[in-house]
Amino acid sequence: MILDILTDAILDTLKLLPFLFIAFLIIELVEHKLKNKEILKKAGKFGPVVGSILGGVPQCGFASLASNLYVTRIISLGTLISIYLATSDEMLPIMISEQVEFSFILKIVLFKVLVGMLFGILIDLIYRKTNHESFDLCEKDHCHCHDKKHSLLLSSLKHTLNIALFVVIINIVLNAVFELGLEELLSKILLQGSIFGPFISSLIGLIPNCGASVIITELYLNNALSLGSLLAGLLTNSGIALVILFKSNKNLKENLTILGLVYLIGSIIGLIVNLF
Repeated sequence: MILDILTDAILDTLKLLPFLFIAFLIIELVEHKLKNKEILKKAGKFGPVVGSILGGVPQCGFASLASNLYVTRIISLGTLISIYLATSDEMLPIMISEQVEFSFILKIVLFKVLVGMLFGILIDLIYRKTNHESFDLCEKDHCHCHDKKHSLLLSSLKHTLNIALFVVIINIVLNAVFELGLEELLSKILLQGSIFGPFISSLIGLIPNCGASVIITELYLNNALSLGSLLAGLLTNSGIALVILFKSNKNLKENLTILGLVYLIGSIIGLIVNLF
């Protein structure tokens, strides 16, 4: 049985590899064509609108860039949160590789973009903090993100293999759950069918790793999460961006406020979706 579980998980993941690679290659091309920093600088009071749209575009590092831009006060708090909410990290390549209907994927992305816009604008209306002090964190941290020798193919392959590893692990766990007849236990852990499900999913989404969005997406595709819980987890998931915020911004109270806002928005929106 163990051999069957492992074999099925590996074979299922291998089937996804070509689709994952193509998806990441497209994402890399989009990311290197867009001049997000310059666009956001010029957005002004329309920052949350522009930010959420850019956040919805499939690209890996934009939420992390937004954290840096907020710390240097190039963008507002509302713009930062709009980007966090609209970003889906690895949801898009996973759904594409699983051949989910494009119309459904588009609805998820547009929903997150609209939620980002709405709450970003509201937050800026309530609280707008400006500070024109600026510095380039990429240069400060020597992250080489502007390196002209950056290989799109190599980067796409690296992303593909990293995500494939997460998918294998998740597939092994899910295959074991279904093989052992533990679906009911998994549902109880994730509070499937409960109004509190989105609150658990939002917590998973806050995990500062691309694996969080992989887990949430795969659980939904395996009918272990409701639509509201899927959206709750994807709204709170912004990859490594929150880690960069806490590392770069020395105001711990402000960081915790941002974390709390993102969590509450994701949970409440997920709850509303489940109810209606």
